[in-house]
Amino acid sequence: MKAIAIIPARYGSSRFEGKPLADIMGKSMIRRVYEQVCRCTGLAGVWVATDDERIAAHLDSFGARYCMTSPDLPNGTLRCYRAYADTVKAEIGEVDVIVNVQGDEPFIAPQAIETVVKAFEDGPEKDIVTLVKRIASPDFLFDPNVVKVVRDVRGRALYFSRQAIPFQRDAAADAGAWLHATPYFKHIGLYAYRSEVLAELVALETGRLEKAESLEQLRWLENGYTIYGCETDYESVSVDRPEDIETLKKMWKL
Repeated sequence: MKAIAIIPARYGSSRFEGKPLADIMGKSMIRRVYEQVCRCTGLAGVWVATDDERIAAHLDSFGARYCMTSPDLPNGTLRCYRAYADTVKAEIGEVDVIVNVQGDEPFIAPQAIETVVKAFEDGPEKDIVTLVKRIASPDFLFDPNVVKVVRDVRGRALYFSRQAIPFQRDAAADAGAWLHATPYFKHIGLYAYRSEVLAELVALETGRLEKAESLEQLRWLENGYTIYGCETDYESVSVDRPEDIETLKKMWKL
């Protein structure tokens, strides 16, 4: 099986313009992400998909492979697809699996990427693979910024929501009681797609579920694609705002 990773890196951001070039202890964010992904075993290559010449020039400075994409593309999924279809496929040919790695997780664990790639070896029925982690803290359960997921007995996602799902009809109305009643899982936003499935996903129209929750993966579920959630202990830590960098440094004791 031939797998690659693509890291979307957009310059413009309402909360943190130029985020990929932000310095984190002497290295840019995008360089840290790129170097972490390059540590993965089993990948045929790693590329950054960027829309900005300043990011491209920086990537050239340390020898990273990259693709230029339009700044008008609305999301990372489409940027990954265009990078693959317009550039990467011409370089290395067809691939089986494409991993979409968030460009704002400078310390992403290589093992997390290896987990989603390896999941495709179990059989051809998987369209998309992602990660889920059990929620241990009551603080996360009712936080709408923490996306929750419920799965079937085979690990396939049934639904993603910003609400706490499933609803506990017979438990006390507090997070501690709910967590005691049943396991809850949060979604870790790392995706891997079969290449032919990714080509189909980017052609889908926005669905009613996605509009309601503002979650792109609901578009895929609504159209019948299977999303497998591999359970992990990996904790995703992303940088959304400049102040998050200081939090990250404290967590990693930098």
